[in-house]
Amino acid sequence: MEAGCGTPRTVGIASGLDGMVDENRFRDAMSRLVTGVAVVASRLDGSVHGLTVNAVSSVSLDPPLVLVCLDRSGNSHDPVIASGAFAVSVLASDQEELAHRFARGSHRERFSGVEFRDGASGSPVLPDALAWLDCAIRAVHRAGDHSIVVGEVLGCGAGEGDPLVFFRSEYG
Repeated sequence: MEAGCGTPRTVGIASGLDGMVDENRFRDAMSRLVTGVAVVASRLDGSVHGLTVNAVSSVSLDPPLVLVCLDRSGNSHDPVIASGAFAVSVLASDQEELAHRFARGSHRERFSGVEFRDGASGSPVLPDALAWLDCAIRAVHRAGDHSIVVGEVLGCGAGEGDPLVFFRSEYG
């Protein structure tokens, strides 16, 4: 059978009789989508804040816009929104340790011993990232337990190498 043809392979029905999708089955289904891994960071009142994300997407070329999705319960959510700006550092395959570091702990622990430079917005950019985007926040949309943050790209750059990816809840 050719790829993309025929009946999709399924592992079970994700909803009950009430039409509600089971959270674990939804998480399992979405884990099959390969995503890149990035660190979103900002500066607020002299402190740096950052978190690991895998929901980053381009939105528009004119003007250049991207979106990032941030967990509203995360300790970096409010500072990133309040700062009015953020930087996205797309992680390379050899930066898994940074993905783990920015996924847990306090903002002070996350940046401890980590080199970065400031983008035009003042947001921290990781210097060895595969790519980076420096953004000014243009809109924030509440979406379930996350915020969709739209940023206008003020500056960007790209390097060479392989990306760090996330698939089935594991880095690769």
